[in-house]
Amino acid sequence: MGLTLAEKILSQRAGREVRSGELVVVEVDQVMVVDSIAGSFFKRLEQLGATPRYPEKVAIVIDHVAPAANVEVAKAQKEIREWGKRYGCPVFDVGRGICHQVLIEERLALPGGIVLGSDSHSTTYGGVACFGSGMGATDIALAAASGRTWLRVPESVKVTFRGRLNPAVSAKDAALEMVRVLTADGATYMSVEIHLADGAESLTRSQRLTLANLTVEAGAKCGLVVPSGEILELYDVPGWLYPDPDATYVREVEIDLSALTPRVSVPFYVDNVHTVDSVMGKKVDQVFVGTCTNGRLDDLHEVAEVLRGRRVAPGVRMLVIPASSQVLEEATADGTLLTILQAGATLGTPGCGPCMGRHQGVLAPGEVCVSTSNRNFRGRMGAADAEIYLASPRVAAASAVAGFISTPEELNAQDARRKTQDA
Repeated sequence: MGLTLAEKILSQRAGREVRSGELVVVEVDQVMVVDSIAGSFFKRLEQLGATPRYPEKVAIVIDHVAPAANVEVAKAQKEIREWGKRYGCPVFDVGRGICHQVLIEERLALPGGIVLGSDSHSTTYGGVACFGSGMGATDIALAAASGRTWLRVPESVKVTFRGRLNPAVSAKDAALEMVRVLTADGATYMSVEIHLADGAESLTRSQRLTLANLTVEAGAKCGLVVPSGEILELYDVPGWLYPDPDATYVREVEIDLSALTPRVSVPFYVDNVHTVDSVMGKKVDQVFVGTCTNGRLDDLHEVAEVLRGRRVAPGVRMLVIPASSQVLEEATADGTLLTILQAGATLGTPGCGPCMGRHQGVLAPGEVCVSTSNRNFRGRMGAADAEIYLASPRVAAASAVAGFISTPEELNAQDARRKTQDA
């Protein structure tokens, strides 16, 4: 039988053919450490009596609480800068952006590579067919010290997206539908191997990153999008980096993009996914656009398209945080941010923002937030009874304007009715 994409990558790195269930020791291309885990990472290395074997392959990103929210966080971030300078490891400081976006932009995560991150959404790198996986401080420290890690080769679930997205639907809707079908534990310690067919190959790198990002919400060890379309233009993709036609999967799922409608994940579980219509009209207090899921330039373009000529509803706070300094610069240069700001939104420093509830938009008890992020567990963004509805940038922007969960299409329909009445 043939090999899956995960088996192909790990076989290539192991120097021999490996199958799901086997234990392998492989070299890693990059170890990524975020600010919130850095202190524990340093302590583990100290306990090991070790230093990074390949300092250039250990990147530390200050993004989870950036800028520092209090003195203790400021002290921890100072330690990161000093440690990086001492050992020669690159530190991407406040304002550079979210770890996963930064590694993609810096080309530290490449097709066929292996990247380990101290953040669960390291599956994001699979958007470019890089084996990305999140690990805790101990495993990350061992990988930094040795340049290697051990893995059990994961089984694979095959998810095939067919067709093209209609204008009202985004890759976020497709990703949420995937999580709904797989369920929260439907791919535990598996590789979610994503195939694009019958027009879906046109999905951009950004859209593929969104799909791979959310695979961890089904429990995945990694999420790998088979290279095609734009990826072949942006990268030198090795010829071996494709699954065999006769590869073995534990489950196969197909999703028709052309038939998909806007989706929303309802509190308090990511796989609690419904059509937006089912929650239309739910009053909102805050709208958050950003994160490693949907803070890229095309996401901000969608937001600006909805907001152009409109205003954020009274009583609604709209926070927009670009995923990186590069996204910020590009959105400034093309006028996107001006449109967003003129609509009444607030702009934040590139980084994770309020995604994990530590600063820049923490929710009060009873508040409702529509967010383009990836998790809506109790207490994720603040108060335990605050409600987070996960949605696409288009739905988030429309909800900010309406003051309740809505869609751009509903806004347009309302505008048309007003014009008819005025006439």
